[in-house]
Amino acid sequence: MAKEIERKFLVADESWREEIVTRTRFRQGYIVSLDDRSVRVRIKGDDAATLTIKIGVGVLVRDEYEYDIPVADAEELLSSAPGFIIEKIRYTVEHEGFVWEVDVFDGLYRGLVVAEVELSAETDQPALPAWIGEEVTGDHRYSNQHLATDDLSTELCYVIQD
Repeated sequence: MAKEIERKFLVADESWREEIVTRTRFRQGYIVSLDDRSVRVRIKGDDAATLTIKIGVGVLVRDEYEYDIPVADAEELLSSAPGFIIEKIRYTVEHEGFVWEVDVFDGLYRGLVVAEVELSAETDQPALPAWIGEEVTGDHRYSNQHLATDDLSTELCYVIQD
């Protein structure tokens, strides 16, 4: 069983852009969205898609199962997903032995920028890059699941990115 252990932060400034390693466009939606579990479909770029099942109510740790699926199946599933389709570009940035994922949202959430760091253990204490802002780990408003099911755009999107 795979475990997802991650911390999430707002991004304080644009200096992370100087350290970009990769860039991938995502579109994703939630087929199932309950308090303790979700089923997400995600299209990465134009040629890859995954179906992800997450189970658990922990703030830091959840069970996670992810499977590759055909892009055509993902497109069909997205077309029937309730709520909103999340659009974002994910950039990866390496910092002192950890890979940070910086999500720059588009569409409904244009202007929202969030950084996540995946940990191998709950006790990991990654050094925080200078561009990291307030920690929002456990704040449900910043979970992609809630962004897809509740329109939080006026509350969370206060700076428009170019």
